[in-house]
Amino acid sequence: MTDFSSIFADFKNARVGVVGDVMLDTYWWGHVERISPEAPVPIVSLDKKEFRIGGAGNVALNLASLGVSVNVFSVIGQDENGATLESLFTKNNIQTGYLLRSSSRITTNKSRIISRNQQMMRLDAETTQDLSKADEDAIIQSVENYLANENPHVMIFEDYNKGILTDRVIREIIKLSKKNHVITAVDPKRKNFFSYEGVDIFKPNVKEVKEGLNILTDHLDLDALKKIHQQLSDILHHRISFITLSEKGVFYQFGEEAKVVASHLRNIADVSGAGDTVIAVAALIFALTHNVDLMAEIANVAGGLVCEEVGTVAVDKSRLLKECEMLLN
Repeated sequence: MTDFSSIFADFKNARVGVVGDVMLDTYWWGHVERISPEAPVPIVSLDKKEFRIGGAGNVALNLASLGVSVNVFSVIGQDENGATLESLFTKNNIQTGYLLRSSSRITTNKSRIISRNQQMMRLDAETTQDLSKADEDAIIQSVENYLANENPHVMIFEDYNKGILTDRVIREIIKLSKKNHVITAVDPKRKNFFSYEGVDIFKPNVKEVKEGLNILTDHLDLDALKKIHQQLSDILHHRISFITLSEKGVFYQFGEEAKVVASHLRNIADVSGAGDTVIAVAALIFALTHNVDLMAEIANVAGGLVCEEVGTVAVDKSRLLKECEMLLN
């Protein structure tokens, strides 16, 4: 019988750094009553506008909602969206002392227009080119200072292919983390998929794995997934493969220990941000317990919970605890 209450109580003592592509999510909520006379498109009468934390910031938000001390590492623009995002971080107890602003970038803003709980359109404003060398130097230095001063339990890389996590930034931060005996975890994207050499937890989704390794089959049973782990390990020399399998659950392998953890039955409303929740919870649980099976089980429950909500939302600590006690004991 696992004492989940004790594990969850320990969250307040955890220190986590999140590095990657932070962004602002803007939601325009409205209703549709007619089609435009100007073009065959619906007219949305706006009811409210809402700002939320997105991208790598959503990983930090999930950790903060669990009571963790979390710092965010990224580069945003010197613009109104950046000021709004930074204000949201502060409001949600995400520490921004290491957040950098650059005159050469704009803050990523994804604006979604929603009617009747359905997304009708998304407008993206963003910079996607890699960081300049000066900005790379600045973010690497900020992580080095954080590791030396605050001795975190884990560093999480959250990659959305927006240019923050360059090959150099990835490799330097992994090197610094190893030097300081800090666990590393990554939610990768295709561009720098194989740059995360030596990371502790490598957490792609099944689509990213198939693209990265050029796998064509859809039949991925436990044996096939174990072969995928070996292929990844031959390239990355990482410790743990943790692959999300959409509605089928998650797979992990650590040494010879391998398992598929089935998903729990849910009323799925929106999968946005579920991967952010999974990597946040998985990295946290492993850092505190070093139990890979427990890491996978709790992260799997957390990912399912946030899929019941519309839009990008953080996992609720009390509800997650209740679900873990009910489903996993």
